[in-house]
Amino acid sequence: MPPALNRTALERVIAVINGKGGVLKTTLTANIGGMLANNGYRVLLVDLDPQGNLAEDLGYTDDDRDDTGRALAQALMFGGGAAPIREVRPNLDVFAGGPALDQATAGLAAKANKDPDGAKLAVAHLLEPIAGDYDMILIDCPPGDETLQTAAVAAARWALVPVKSDKSSRKGLGAVAARLDAVLGVNPTLDLLGVVLVDVGTSAHVVQREAREHIAELFNADNNVVFTATVRHSEATAQATRERGLLVHELDAQVRKGPKWYEIRRGDAQAQTFAPRTASSVADDLQAITQEVVARITAAENEEALA
Repeated sequence: MPPALNRTALERVIAVINGKGGVLKTTLTANIGGMLANNGYRVLLVDLDPQGNLAEDLGYTDDDRDDTGRALAQALMFGGGAAPIREVRPNLDVFAGGPALDQATAGLAAKANKDPDGAKLAVAHLLEPIAGDYDMILIDCPPGDETLQTAAVAAARWALVPVKSDKSSRKGLGAVAARLDAVLGVNPTLDLLGVVLVDVGTSAHVVQREAREHIAELFNADNNVVFTATVRHSEATAQATRERGLLVHELDAQVRKGPKWYEIRRGDAQAQTFAPRTASSVADDLQAITQEVVARITAAENEEALA
């Protein structure tokens, strides 16, 4: 039987979760983590998705240390430690995900028949011994894998839920709420950090307002449950960052350092590979989200300290 968990060690663990795909979970995980690391935080990202898209967002698909989730899967199934990929960016380490995590799903599902709590707490037991090395840990949850989703939120102090504003996308939030409730027996400190509206049209103010009201009602909370900041729609930026293995603020910096149009026209410089003009705006959105994550956690910790 594994030792009791020290939940205090896991108080800066965030599970980025939604039951649907295509809602920018990986984008948020990578870019929040990258911005925090760029500002001096020691950050660990955990890619629990068998698709392993975090490798594309961070550009380590050709790194020999990317084992497509094998080490992570072995640690989750059999216990013991696993070493993350160090310094994918300065201050940023990553547990690589990928197809090998399908084995972890099967192994934990089998374990749940004999030791349901042990299966739920597999990620928590992996992270607890190393959590003190980091200021923030973010877990990128798979969209359709109930077993790994459950293990992620059982390890987390906070759940961050990205969602699109349309009605169809919001329907999946009920399942997310149920997933959070299902682990309170083993993780009584779990709380909802907030819901982030993503892929938002910049002029869709009425849709945003309706979405905020609906989400607040679903989680039995006030409208503050939804982050003030949103992430705008930009397929071009999403495609460019993943193709280049750059975070959005890195792409924005690359664009800003590039030659001006008039320098190219008069022959003083050569045109770079196409970079979307929306990169700067999306980078601003993600910076605002990151600042709000830190502000919400800091406020909650201060409130707990005074209690």
